[in-house]
Parts: sequence; structure tokens; C-alpha cells
Amino acid sequence: MKLARYSTKGENKLGAVKGDGLVELGKRFPAVSHDMIDLIRRWPEVGSAISQLVADSAPDEPLANVHLLAPVERPGKIMAIGLNYADHVQEARQKMPPHQIWFTKAVTAINGPFDPIQLPRASSQTDYEAELVVIIGRRCKHVAKERAPEVIFGFCAGNDVSVRDWQLQTTQWVLGKSFDTHAPIGPWIVTPDELGDPHTMGIRCFVNDERRQNSNTRHLIFNVFDQIAHLSRAMTLEPGDVIFTGTPGGVGMAMSPPQFLKAGDKVRVEIDRIGAIEAIASAEPLS
Repeated sequence: MKLARYSTKGENKLGAVKGDGLVELGKRFPAVSHDMIDLIRRWPEVGSAISQLVADSAPDEPLANVHLLAPVERPGKIMAIGLNYADHVQEARQKMPPHQIWFTKAVTAINGPFDPIQLPRASSQTDYEAELVVIIGRRCKHVAKERAPEVIFGFCAGNDVSVRDWQLQTTQWVLGKSFDTHAPIGPWIVTPDELGDPHTMGIRCFVNDERRQNSNTRHLIFNVFDQIAHLSRAMTLEPGDVIFTGTPGGVGMAMSPPQFLKAGDKVRVEIDRIGAIEAIASAEPLS
């Protein structure tokens, strides 16, 4: 199933994608309203009923008539792994990591799947990073790798937008990864029963229709289940938490000369069996 947050006629809603339309969930399940995290928490109770509802219902809205929102509006935390594809390690002139390298992105970086990416006034070095994104489905700690699939609610496409000079001016990457709008995710959450093995998907990024990144999630150094097992040794993972799982080679910083995003650039991230997100880079507004 594909589950989305969307806006139509001034209202935010939850829906399930069916064909080229959306079956609205809130009017059938008022308790979940438009809150995706609440739906994730309650999925063990309502998931079967929602699946049947979607099977039996015609779409309420065409996808073309709505504005898709970030599937999770305000996650409790966003965790992201660095240097997790060998070709990206090589282009970054780094050694293969013996351990997982983690950083956080501020939750205020979350952005809609088709909303503009801001080019900050503080830098001219904004870069793209196509990534598979994992959404946690239940509260968990010390998850064994073989049981990691049980705690995943679903998957999105994401762009770990990075402000390179801010990222690299210290050993801590958090600020350079946390500018507003720099964590677009979507276009919806695909549940594991529909997606299948998350380590068999092509992942691509295009800038102005030029393919810059082209890989497959089978090339992850630490796969999705390794990541959940490792993170959960340190922290409690909760429903709606977001995990960026790493980017392959082809980022703008590694090109010769570097190719950072400019106002008007169109950035598209595609992942097989999930879909695509797309944004126009635009100057940070004056405020």
C-alpha cells in the first residue's frame, strides 16, 4: 500500500493511493484524521480494515488535483548515515568505513516531495544526495538484525540536501545537513508488503534531466537491517522516525569542477517501486 499526506481545498488529509487517485482515510477513520504518526502507531489495530477499505473503494480525489505533503510532517528524529555506498566513499576520497557513520538532520528540514529546495543565503554550496528513506513503525530498542524488518512501517524516496562548506568546516556534519527544506521525502510511504526486498531497487538522481546518480540499493555497505540494529543499540526508535540510508556516487561536490545547485535547477530523485520526488532550487526568501 502507498500512504500519503496531501492538501486539497485548504485541508490536509491522509489517503491511500489507488491507481491515479487517492482514497481518503480520515472520513472513514476520524480518529487518525491527517496525522501520519498516529496512523503508524495505530496500524496494528486499523491496518487490515484500511486495506479492505482501499480494496473496496473508488478514489475520492485524482492525484493530479492534490498537493502531496511530506508523508511524516514532524518526525521525532531524523537519523542519516554517511559514506554508505562504495562509489561515494571513493569520490569523497575517504577510506571504507569500518563502522557506521551517523549524523542527525533537524526535523525542521523536512520538506514536501514537490516543494522548492531553498538555496541558503549563508552558502553557495548546496548539493543533492538521492537516498532510500526508512520510516519506523513501532517503538523498539536492541533490535536484532534478523528482526529489523518487523519494525519498519515503510519506505520513501528522499534527498539528503547538504550545504557542503557548512558540513565540512567541522567534524560534525549536523549544521550542514539541517538547513530548512533540506530533507524532502515522499512522494508517499510504501509499506513493506508492497515494496518487497528493499535491497533490490534502482536509485537515481537527475539535475535538469541530466542523470547524476545511478545505482542500486544492493550496493549499500551497511544495509537497512544493519542500520536499524546498530541505531537501536544506542537509542529507542519510535513510530514515524525517519532514517536516510545513504547516497551513491555522483554528487555535485565530487564533479570537476564541483557542480552545486543554482536557482532554477530541477532536482529529481527516483527509486524503483517507490516513485519520484522533484524540487526546484530557489533562493531563500527574505524574512
